[in-house]
Amino acid sequence: MSTDTPDIQHDPEKKPTGTGNNELIRLERVTKRFGDHVVLDNLDFSVAPGKHVTLIGPSGSGKTTILRLLMTLLKPDEGTITVDGEQLFPAPEKQVREVRKKIGMVFQQFNLFPNMTVLRNITEAPVTVLGMSKDAAEERARELLELVGLTEHIDKRPAQLSGGQQQRVAIARALAMRPQVLLLDEVTSALDPELVAGVLDVLRDIARSTDITMLCVTHEMNFARDISDQVLMFDSGHVIESGPPEKIFSDPEHDRTREFLSAVL
Repeated sequence: MSTDTPDIQHDPEKKPTGTGNNELIRLERVTKRFGDHVVLDNLDFSVAPGKHVTLIGPSGSGKTTILRLLMTLLKPDEGTITVDGEQLFPAPEKQVREVRKKIGMVFQQFNLFPNMTVLRNITEAPVTVLGMSKDAAEERARELLELVGLTEHIDKRPAQLSGGQQQRVAIARALAMRPQVLLLDEVTSALDPELVAGVLDVLRDIARSTDITMLCVTHEMNFARDISDQVLMFDSGHVIESGPPEKIFSDPEHDRTREFLSAVL
């Protein structure tokens, strides 16, 4: 992989439109239900610009639901979500689409277009959604493929790649949109164990060498310890403990946090 990291943030000439309160993401009194089951219960939390925040906790505690709300794949039943000072929910559909452009996500499954080459998978959205020229999009795609160590696979199709390589393409595709926020949803959970390290190394490089804001859901606790500025422990739709990784992993205060970490570490 190249040590020269391309600009993967949003347009550096574009000034943030936030309110100046040092919150890039804000969830306020957010509740999400599926039937009678309350997944998020009157949740409040925020993420500051440039910070790397990791959500940990048992399955079903609401972590991935937060990412899906930010991606507008779900809507909250109550509460407000704000990104860079602009309301994502509730908001008119046109505003939702514009705010949504500030957010990129890498899913558990790679979700690449099987009929497109690696290059086309990365350039399709910047050209069609952002209106970027084909030449500019391809130049950016080549930079990002160098970042994730896949330059030689530029003309291949997803089926010709390993799972780890496909996930690295998915990371490059998300970054091609120059998001302000990168959401990571258990990005190694669908990979064979021997492929996990390569993907996590790419994400470590991005976390250490750029100022992109990251919100990560993972069961890879060593990775969370390495890249996080803050760790939030979730249980039953609530944040029960938060703090820097050295505090959460070495000296947690909540019994439920200690119980969870003893099971996964």
